[in-house]
Amino acid sequence: MRRLLAGMALSLAAGSSLAAPEPAAPWWKHALILEVYPRSYGDSNGDGVGDLEGIRQHLDDVQKLGADAIWITPMYPSPQVDFGYDVADYRAVDPTYGTLADFDRLMADAKQKHIRVLLDMVLNHTSDKNAWFVESASSRDNPKADWYVWNDGVDANGASVTPFQKRFVHDGKVPPNNWESVFGGSAWEWVPARKQFYYHRFYRQQPDLNWRNPAVEKAMFDAMRFWLDRGVAGFRLDAISTLFEDPQLRNDPERGGTNAYGDPNLHTQYSDNLPEVHDVMRRLRKMVDGYPGDRVLIGETYTPKTADLVPWYGGAQKDELHLPMDLIPGFGWQAAFDDNWFRKHLRDAQTDLLGEPPLLVFDNHDNPRSIDRFGDGKHDLARAKVIAAMLLTNRGVALTYYGAPIGMTTSTPTRKEDVRDPVGITGWPKDKGRDGERTPMQWTAGPQAGFSTNPTTWLPVASNYRTVNVASEMADSGSLLQWYRTLIDLRRSNPSLHDGAMTFVDTQNPNVLTYVREGAEPVLVAMNFSGEPRPLASGIKASAVRTLAASDDALKAAHSLDGTMLPPYSAWIVAFKR
Repeated sequence: MRRLLAGMALSLAAGSSLAAPEPAAPWWKHALILEVYPRSYGDSNGDGVGDLEGIRQHLDDVQKLGADAIWITPMYPSPQVDFGYDVADYRAVDPTYGTLADFDRLMADAKQKHIRVLLDMVLNHTSDKNAWFVESASSRDNPKADWYVWNDGVDANGASVTPFQKRFVHDGKVPPNNWESVFGGSAWEWVPARKQFYYHRFYRQQPDLNWRNPAVEKAMFDAMRFWLDRGVAGFRLDAISTLFEDPQLRNDPERGGTNAYGDPNLHTQYSDNLPEVHDVMRRLRKMVDGYPGDRVLIGETYTPKTADLVPWYGGAQKDELHLPMDLIPGFGWQAAFDDNWFRKHLRDAQTDLLGEPPLLVFDNHDNPRSIDRFGDGKHDLARAKVIAAMLLTNRGVALTYYGAPIGMTTSTPTRKEDVRDPVGITGWPKDKGRDGERTPMQWTAGPQAGFSTNPTTWLPVASNYRTVNVASEMADSGSLLQWYRTLIDLRRSNPSLHDGAMTFVDTQNPNVLTYVREGAEPVLVAMNFSGEPRPLASGIKASAVRTLAASDDALKAAHSLDGTMLPPYSAWIVAFKR
């Protein structure tokens, strides 16, 4: 025994396999997260609007898909001017969606099914019906008078006043600068009771909180603790770059032309992405990391290039967001169905983020659905399978949106009177809003697509629900849903796809994007972005080629890498040995 113990000690000292194992990676580093828009997911009570019980009733579907977590967009009490992103109370559930008891029941069932629940947290602004703002707006000397961003304005006849500011005169005053609301018009709204303007980056019913007041930070952190204590796995932080504004209130520079609302186009130099926000992120990260279970902070971070996400991770310290969203694929004007575009973007995501996992976002509630953005009207399904392969086989965290795995399409209103989204109401016809990507989930080919028993749903069900729905696609081995399920299962079970490094090969092959996920048995992912067959030319000398998944049946019999013809708009995932 003494000899054995001595040998063990020597082995441990030498760093043998008896040394302590590496700690397991946080659950979210390999996760698939499904965004759920509660108004549109499942209506349990027949009022035409989705609710928490409707989400709970479909947890089996989430489990069958293979998602590790659901992110629920705002379900808090709200006047619903911006469909929940105008929060009236951060510690309750809107009656439209149910009760706290319903939420707790959802949490309990999700835990049983090993599905984590993330909530949307709106830190930048509240509803103007929030009790905090009602009090703040009542006078200049109440206890919450400084909880929001207030200003006296400037003389309407001042020499430096812009024509844009002069459109908003009140008692001889105009807004203090040219800052604009994302939803059109001035970002400043006059309140007679205070004879002041308040700032609202978004809709006028969404006043911005004053994050320079420590009491605001405490109140918001306490609200997040309320939900963390109920077991949520983390938060997606809405519009996180907008928490602070220039204290000098300098005008944002104009960049020429006008937007969909007829307002001057601006560079938001002084009203967005100020450095102070990173101090808040570090404090928030410390608070969230104090909870057990690897809670996660995800940020809505729109950036022009991938490297701009590094500060949101916290730079070299990596002490801010766990997962800032890489939303560049969500910009329809920037992304293209092009192998070179995606190769560069995927490579940047591997090399420019200090080794942190990227979180690629192809679909969400603010952008037309990717099947439309990347489709050509003829090969939409085949192209969608290529996009799915890219989303689910790259080295990073994956996020998808309800309906994307079945190919739900964007159903944009054709008449202004049908628009529900405030963006579309004010921006019509140049900007028709976001209703098209928020239509009810298509579960079956039955009435209202199985979403509701009410013939009048809050938004109309898309007209293609009889063929594009979960029930039909579960029964079809060649469907987009079954393709998603296959890829998700591979992502979870295949060691190389789960953990392997990512190496790009065949980079000069026109219209073909190919990379290898390294491991004991590497996996090659090849995608043809063209409408013509293309030969694979990876340069890899491989043996024992084994197809794991193929979007085109012709690839299932392939027994070699180079020389295999990739059919038009196809994806091939294949294990091999060198």
